[in-house]
Amino acid sequence: MPFLTERIETPIGPMVLVARDGVILLLEFEDASDRVARQMKARFGDIDLQAASNPFGLSDHIRAYFGGELSAIENLLTDGGGTAFERRVWAELRKIPVGTTVSYGSIARKLGDVQHSRAVGTANGRNPIAIVVPCHRVIGADGSMTGYGGGLKRKEWLLRHEGALLV
Repeated sequence: MPFLTERIETPIGPMVLVARDGVILLLEFEDASDRVARQMKARFGDIDLQAASNPFGLSDHIRAYFGGELSAIENLLTDGGGTAFERRVWAELRKIPVGTTVSYGSIARKLGDVQHSRAVGTANGRNPIAIVVPCHRVIGADGSMTGYGGGLKRKEWLLRHEGALLV
């Protein structure tokens, strides 16, 4: 099955979607295109990405989310690759409800060791599937905005969009 890709316009900048067999493999902001290329090459070697319109209907779900239907992305299938630990962190991210935030420490606790907060942060930063695997919902223990691969302005926009930030 080919790797299908589409550029999706969003209110916070264009995104690149890569999917295969109905599964999202990558969803990143277009201005991270170097990162996109590196991630795909590291995971799959030299691949041929085929441009597609709404591959497997996934782009419609992303557009619906940005249009205000926040639950549109909840049940999408994803495969970000990663190590066993990264996959566990990403699975925990998928459990964070829309409109809420959690700290790195709380995720580390759920995984069995609060001392792994920094490792959780690293795994969070390596998440190749923005928004659907909601790494933007993770903040500092003191409630502060922490890094986001798409930039803090986008993180703030996403949290406001989801109702987690009211100001």
